[in-house]
Amino acid sequence: MKTTLFMGAAALAMMAAPAMAQSVSACLITKTDTNPFFVKMKEGASAKAAELGIDLKTYAGKIDGDHESQVAAIEACVADGAKGILLTASDTKAIVDAVQQARDAGILVIALDTPLDPIDAADATFATDNFKAGELIGQWAKASMGDEAANAKIAMLDLSISQPSVDVLRDQGFLTGFGIDTVDVAKWGDETDERIVGNEVTSGNEEGGLKAMEALLAKDPEINLVYTINEPSAAGAYEALKAIGREGDVMIVSVDGGCPGVADVKDGVIGATSQQYPLQMASLGVEAIAKFAADGTKPMPTEGKDFFDTGVALITDKPVDGVESLDTAKGAELCWG
Repeated sequence: MKTTLFMGAAALAMMAAPAMAQSVSACLITKTDTNPFFVKMKEGASAKAAELGIDLKTYAGKIDGDHESQVAAIEACVADGAKGILLTASDTKAIVDAVQQARDAGILVIALDTPLDPIDAADATFATDNFKAGELIGQWAKASMGDEAANAKIAMLDLSISQPSVDVLRDQGFLTGFGIDTVDVAKWGDETDERIVGNEVTSGNEEGGLKAMEALLAKDPEINLVYTINEPSAAGAYEALKAIGREGDVMIVSVDGGCPGVADVKDGVIGATSQQYPLQMASLGVEAIAKFAADGTKPMPTEGKDFFDTGVALITDKPVDGVESLDTAKGAELCWG
């Protein structure tokens, strides 16, 4: 496995932060507090904050897409005198004004997992390369289908109609990896390739995945490839396919790499998933806030990128030539949730 998974010693040294001599407060604002990805992110941030003596307050939207609760959380963090905010934005465009108010108040704002739009609306971004995550599962799906990729009938199960950056990046990465023209890489749904049956949104949960899959199957019952924004929506898509007896002949690919998702890959529910590392993402974010509080230093992006890349790896038990991957045994060692 290449160094996309783990940072080198120099990067770790750069991010290291001493325990605080005086009280420093920080906030973690996630999209929800039920998705295992954000549960693990909260766990990582809380553990690192306790280690460094930082008072961490956590907030979350009621559902994925609850922009208003996130704005209210930012306002509360500003009022509380937080030194830093870690944010996974539900609406990456609409949140920018609230983020700017926090930055104007001298607060370090770090986007976790989901880059803001524009990305420099935050002081820094710690994230998976979400385009790469999508590209990996697209490449794997194309190679796995072989000549039949030309006859694919693809269901696109996206996140939200607001198209937050993580949603767009994974979708467009998948299509690029599969060899489909994305037209405008800054948004999804404008593609003209006849292999795409359609796009439906899922809110990133199992119920949303089920309903989205049902809607697309009603449009074309011969769908044979399903892209999903994350593993909960993949589980819902599988249930919709199972209800019509097609769970064994439709390929599903996804992104997250949580322990339930890795188990679904092992069991054949999902063909391949791209694994990301939320605990590392969040703990590094807390370290960056500690460093900023100590001497005003802001984190720097990974060389050649406009964000700090926290790693991604393809997990599958059906490897293909030309696409680097890990099996589910290794995926289970690295998974979360």
